Amino acid sequence: MQLSSLLVRYGEIGLKGGNRSAFEIQLCKNIRSILTNIPNLTVSRQRGRIQCKAEIDLSPFAEKVSRVFGVTSVSPGVPVLLSEEAILEQSLSSIRNEITTRFPQSTTGSIPFKILVNRANKQFPKSSRQLIGDLAEIVLPKCPELKVDIHNPELRLEVDIREEYAMIFSKRYPGVGGLPVGTMGRGLCLLSGGIDSPVAAWMAMKRGLRVEFISFYSFPHVGPQSREKIIQLAEKLAEYQPRTILHIIPFAPYQEAIRDRCPESYRTVLYRRAMQRISSKIAKTNRSKALITGESLGQVASQTLQNIATIEDASHLPVLRPLISMDKTETVAIAKKIGTFDLSIQPAPDCCTVFQPQSPVLYSSSKEAILAETPLELDALTKQAVIESEKIEITP
Repeated sequence: MQLSSLLVRYGEIGLKGGNRSAFEIQLCKNIRSILTNIPNLTVSRQRGRIQCKAEIDLSPFAEKVSRVFGVTSVSPGVPVLLSEEAILEQSLSSIRNEITTRFPQSTTGSIPFKILVNRANKQFPKSSRQLIGDLAEIVLPKCPELKVDIHNPELRLEVDIREEYAMIFSKRYPGVGGLPVGTMGRGLCLLSGGIDSPVAAWMAMKRGLRVEFISFYSFPHVGPQSREKIIQLAEKLAEYQPRTILHIIPFAPYQEAIRDRCPESYRTVLYRRAMQRISSKIAKTNRSKALITGESLGQVASQTLQNIATIEDASHLPVLRPLISMDKTETVAIAKKIGTFDLSIQPAPDCCTVFQPQSPVLYSSSKEAILAETPLELDALTKQAVIESEKIEITP
């Protein structure tokens, strides 16, 4: 059997107008970055599809490519010449291989089966219906294990006829969809050790943002396990984009100053205002155009509408909140799907639990928060945090 290549489909990109090619090029680039160290890999645009070819069988990489944002599905398949003889021969070979591999204990008529043909190349001499008939006449007599079932097939034979080749395949790995990472610029996500912010980062990536991360580390008030947990979350999220940077900010001096000089009820709000202030400074160094948070309206005391407004007032950038209208059940479901949930629930305190007030303010205002911050040397504390920050390049 010939070496398999990958046929990659995309969805929303196909609706783009004159700038569609820019999205396709970025998607090809992102796929190449996932398929590293593969000899003589080519990733090319093929009129509504992307094809990946190499000197090795690429079928083991199909699921990996399906996690690239912008991809709606991936099929490992065998490209053949645009001749009916080549298509029929390879189709029979592919189906026999699938039966042997996936249904080794099959008996006569035990495998529900369907044939699909997509004739994108209208110059091909036979219609889709005619080719389906020819394939059925060749495959069914020589594969007695199959029975035709167009509604609930367990095995499919699909033929995609393109301009330069025909692709024969039998599987589709569903993709994550969205837009290719990098097409919408950069964002900086405030990454905590909880469930919400990793999901918010993933959702921002899905809309085309390349996401860097910033996390606040309150050593010695929290232990090294908190830092390690953040790194593990960043590593998991790095599977979904080509390059990932994590900024770790020493936050204890800022928190101690807030504890010693500011009203207790405002501590959490002032912590988060400080995070926005520091993040805005870091964002300028990496050309991020927005901050991303995991806030969900009303979920905790700091996420009332008034507190959200007060906290954002300290930022110099737009703040994106992908989870703002989601409940916890919806967020947990996504966290489990993308692989961050088990990491997020590991026991490790985050910085916001340090010096937590007994009765946090629920309905703050920017005017009151600014007044509460008056005793602080904001510029000096912010500058110190930025200078002492740690920058880590994350690999998945």
